[in-house]
Amino acid sequence: MPGGRLTQQDRQCIAAGLADGLSYAEIARRLDRSTSTISREVGRNGGPGGYRPQQAHQATAQRARRGIPAPPREAGPQAGAVEEEIIELAVRSGMPRMTARVHVDLMLSEDGRRTAAELTRRLQVSPASVSVAVNVLVQNGYVRRERDPQRRRDIYVVDDEAWYHSVVISAQQTLEAAQAALAGAETVGLDGPVGQRLARAGAFLERVTRDLTESADRWRTLLA
Repeated sequence: MPGGRLTQQDRQCIAAGLADGLSYAEIARRLDRSTSTISREVGRNGGPGGYRPQQAHQATAQRARRGIPAPPREAGPQAGAVEEEIIELAVRSGMPRMTARVHVDLMLSEDGRRTAAELTRRLQVSPASVSVAVNVLVQNGYVRRERDPQRRRDIYVVDDEAWYHSVVISAQQTLEAAQAALAGAETVGLDGPVGQRLARAGAFLERVTRDLTESADRWRTLLA
């Protein structure tokens, strides 16, 4: 990947890519840069929703003149690349990017714990964005919410048990879809193609889901 600082034109391309909903990896490919370069650039200049190329270029120039380094990361460049790769995988699987960023930041934290204020500061996004993301994670079992009674704030926690709960919740949602398909088959009748199609889909999803739940229960001890 070419080195050197990002130009103003590069930053305009980044802003255009974000507006088009492109991933960091795709923007990086178009600029022939590394994904970590793009993620750092966006992260230190307002995040995906607040990135402005002109302001980012001016801020970088000011930091260079003053000798002020960019905000430090907890991990090195190699870990940063791993972080971005995990985020991209989560986005491709259907998770919203902001939700994926919050989830990965929690997973890669030393103790798997962050407050909303810490997430907001680290990811350089609004409290509302963090709130939406953690609600999605909590609802799907990826993260649990704990209350700090002394400081009256929520703490978001990801631990090994979260993987079990997320699998079970996902399986339950699929099972509900299977049961709805079977009920629909009964309603329209099993003597026609629609009813038969729904019945086959429902039976398949039900069997697979129950197998998945039983497997999660059987191997849960691996997370202990």
